[in-house]
Amino acid sequence: MSDLWADGLQRLRHEPTEMRVRLRSDGRELVDTTRALLVWEPRRVVPSYAVPVADLQVELTPSEQAATPPPDGILHPLIPFAAHSSAGQVMDVGDAVGAGFRTEDPALAEYVVLDFNAFDEWLEEDEQLVSHPREPFHRVDVRPSSRTVRIELDGVVLAESSRPAMVFETTLPTRFYLPREDVVAELLPSERRTSCAYKGHAIYYSVAGSADLMWSYQEPLPEAKALAGLIAVYDDVVDVYIDGKLRTKPGGALAEALRQEFDMSS
Repeated sequence: MSDLWADGLQRLRHEPTEMRVRLRSDGRELVDTTRALLVWEPRRVVPSYAVPVADLQVELTPSEQAATPPPDGILHPLIPFAAHSSAGQVMDVGDAVGAGFRTEDPALAEYVVLDFNAFDEWLEEDEQLVSHPREPFHRVDVRPSSRTVRIELDGVVLAESSRPAMVFETTLPTRFYLPREDVVAELLPSERRTSCAYKGHAIYYSVAGSADLMWSYQEPLPEAKALAGLIAVYDDVVDVYIDGKLRTKPGGALAEALRQEFDMSS
């Protein structure tokens, strides 16, 4: 299955949805449609919404802003919308410069792909979206476990717990969420904030020698409510022992990007 997923990743993909999709910005409704498509440009791992041009309630014009050449490899969520991996025309959506993209794919000729982060509010039916559109093929399974998880950084124990929550998420490495009282390192509040389409808004903590290393969902989305208040750590940059056995660090483009980020911030 992972090989099939990797093969499909090289193509421009799209999937219809029956959900009513609405888009608002600056107090104005820009889109209200039941004909949206989820679109993945080649090598993109998270989708964008494409909407019929006829359902767009602001002017759509060719932009003077050019597409940014995408980097090699997987285009993970840290790669901005402007890095387009398919042929097409960058568009201005009302006052939002470069916030649209019309691909040359004939199947999408009547559609414009929109930059999620260029607008204030997206809704599927009456639920507000976080971070990016959710895809129908993505799962996030939270499972309580009695396995012992020990987290070390440069040989120093940061946390150890025999009551972790294991998070198994499609295409991502397993993450380990621990009760805060099982974290022995001093947690220093950070200003960093991130969002996950499936889990919600995260706050971050630093530890001595490493900024923004751990995070927590204080008020997660309903599907991830079991994670409320638990502490997770980037196992891409620390050592994780499961029942005393060292776990191999995750690989891939996102893991490498995270390691580079921590090298620069530590």
